[in-house]
Amino acid sequence: MSLTIDIDDSAPPYEQVRAQISAQARSGALPVGYRLPTVRGLAESLGLAANTVAKAYRALEADGVIETRGRNGTFVAAAGSAAEREAASAARDYAERVRRLGRTEDEALAAVRDALRAAYGT
Repeated sequence: MSLTIDIDDSAPPYEQVRAQISAQARSGALPVGYRLPTVRGLAESLGLAANTVAKAYRALEADGVIETRGRNGTFVAAAGSAAEREAASAARDYAERVRRLGRTEDEALAAVRDALRAAYGT
């Protein structure tokens, strides 16, 4: 995990920490289950107050990006960004498969619409 705090940035330090961890989790640079440093450890390495990192961790937990497991630590969660990555991967796989099958974009979209209607009962 690589984080940098820019003191000249208009975003407060806790928001910079939150945004960078969120982006790294979303991109897969921080995989699901990755154990994050302790609040104190990260604060010390970044030269921030522990309360600043704690605020970022609370926001990340509220967003579903990380989960705290008590004394076991804080980890990148499977929900939220991981679910978005999985959905995007499934969409890419589907698009590639229908292209190989010789279906047009309109035919592929119609099949998706039908499947979504069936799945959501609409």
